[in-house]
Amino acid sequence: MFDWLALIYPYVKAFHVMAVISWMAGLFYLPRLFVYHAERRAGSAEPVASFVIMEDKLLRLIMNPAMIATWISGLSLVLTPGIVSWDMIWPWIKAVCVIAMSAFHMWCARERRILAGGTAQAGRTYRLMNEVPTLLMVAIVSSVIIKF
Repeated sequence: MFDWLALIYPYVKAFHVMAVISWMAGLFYLPRLFVYHAERRAGSAEPVASFVIMEDKLLRLIMNPAMIATWISGLSLVLTPGIVSWDMIWPWIKAVCVIAMSAFHMWCARERRILAGGTAQAGRTYRLMNEVPTLLMVAIVSSVIIKF
């Protein structure tokens, strides 16, 4: 019998890795834009319209599609029989961290709307939040590679 899942699995996995890279690039960069945006607003008369445009396009055109592609391809991989052993702890850690990463994405979307509306948190808050995706990435990659 022809196993089409085994045939397309490497392609789905490659697509998943590319989607994750795109999503993570946005999650690393958007909070940094927030820092510049918040600090520009607080200490300068320079216009912030370019920040609003960059933040909006990054979120809508890159991050949202990449997150959706990551979830769809990731769930496709998880549903492939024999790939994930749910009696181990690593898939649970990865799942929790991916959900947390998605929640961080939603936080970024909310903060983008707040900044576009003319209010902002302190630049320090955005600097601290910029570390969240890094910590989650370390947990995700470690759990997948080490498989503890």
